Amino acid sequence: MRKVLKNTEVFSEANEKPRGAPWRFCGGGANFRLGCPLLKNHRFIFALVAATGLMLVAWRVRWWIRMSRRPAPERDAPLAERNRRFYDALWEKAELIAPSRFNTWPLVRELASPAPERLEIGPGLRPRLPIVGTQFVDLSTRAVDKLRRAGGIATTGTVTALDFSDESFDLVCALDIIEHVGDDLAAFSELARVTRPGGVLLISVPLHAGNWTAFDDLVGHGRRYEPAEIVKRLEEGGFEIERSAVYGMQPRSPRLTDFGIRCLVRRPERAVWYWSRIFMPLGIWFQSRLRVQPGLIDLQGVDEAIFVCRKRA
Repeated sequence: MRKVLKNTEVFSEANEKPRGAPWRFCGGGANFRLGCPLLKNHRFIFALVAATGLMLVAWRVRWWIRMSRRPAPERDAPLAERNRRFYDALWEKAELIAPSRFNTWPLVRELASPAPERLEIGPGLRPRLPIVGTQFVDLSTRAVDKLRRAGGIATTGTVTALDFSDESFDLVCALDIIEHVGDDLAAFSELARVTRPGGVLLISVPLHAGNWTAFDDLVGHGRRYEPAEIVKRLEEGGFEIERSAVYGMQPRSPRLTDFGIRCLVRRPERAVWYWSRIFMPLGIWFQSRLRVQPGLIDLQGVDEAIFVCRKRA
């Protein structure tokens, strides 16, 4: 009997954790104690946190300095030339995405069905109207070439000087275009001129000048519209808003936007590759359904909107 008890005591003592262990667990998570001497020193922990914060601040300041040293000639160049350079580089290695992959497709399919004569302005490689049988006008020669190879009728040109006869089209599409031109009055005048009476204009614009970010600067925006301003422009062109919806794929996170801008400025080729092959497909995959509503929606707090407009007969 004594022998058994002695063996049991030896077994218990052999399995007891040494008191000097650097990390000690005493019966569960609530009794967890740190035995590391450095982590017991409050001054060391404070110094570590402070050093990490200073490194982050220094990195941020360095980034802002680099951003402020961006070449001035590009920013001072005419808006059309800035857009041509940016989108020629963007579309050079990008792939054409079919219109059916965007959340605008159900609406576009409905509008295009009774419209044999169609025009889309500035689609790049992200057209929304059916490619075959649609006339495309774009500033980028690279985008025009790829649209032609896909079966589209594409020509180079600008929205302020469309080379078409009056009242030529039943459906005109201009998504994310008007904000890129210097003379938007001429652009609205041309849209009204080439649209037939009773025809449809599908247009989208960014809203609220107070929402301006570095992203607008980078992609070549010239303005953001106030809601009353865009409604007035459309009415002056003879258009009535039949339906509208919240629209756009711009990142909502300022940090993500800053990261994308930094990559495009410092390593444009790599950034375009990631945008075309990873971020754009993910954005299409996770895009929400386009919730089109009759008339004009409440545009308070809306970053961008799309409008279905009918030209008065």
